[in-house]
Amino acid sequence: MIGKKNIVFGFLYLVFTASLGPLMVNMYEDYGKAAGEKQESVSHIQLLQENDFEENLEPLTGDQISRKNTHAILSLNKLLYIESNIDRIKGGPHAHGNLESLLNIITGIVICFLAVANWLKQLISWLFIVGTIMHSGMLYLSSVFEIAWANTLLETGIGPLCILAGLLAAGIATSMGFKAQPQ
Repeated sequence: MIGKKNIVFGFLYLVFTASLGPLMVNMYEDYGKAAGEKQESVSHIQLLQENDFEENLEPLTGDQISRKNTHAILSLNKLLYIESNIDRIKGGPHAHGNLESLLNIITGIVICFLAVANWLKQLISWLFIVGTIMHSGMLYLSSVFEIAWANTLLETGIGPLCILAGLLAAGIATSMGFKAQPQ
């Protein structure tokens, strides 16, 4: 059964990509703390601005104002950095990996019902597996583990091309030889 490897791979890969959900939940704890820090420092700057940069009825020096501005800017930067890390994982390996896992599972099931040459089934099967590894797998390595060479492979575009070629081949094979459910 040629499609079996896609079904097994799809379920196992789904475990890895779905496990990024709890990782992102933990990152949101840091996000909440950073949001609180940002709100506190920016609201303090707003209050100073409304009071003509006086604190306790004493005018602030340029140095004091710049230090408070710097603190506010850095707290905002920290918040944006945490948010960008969450978005990079959420929009990259988590979303694409989950989708490509399900594509492998569905493709594996469809391959089981195709009455076409085994080489075509193998081609479709391997296009999806290689495409998944070269696309969301490289997204996983670069986003989660920050492995630089994964970006180099990702930029080749070979992963999405393999998946698109697999979809095309699966469509053609399905139109040629989709057999009814075994009796």
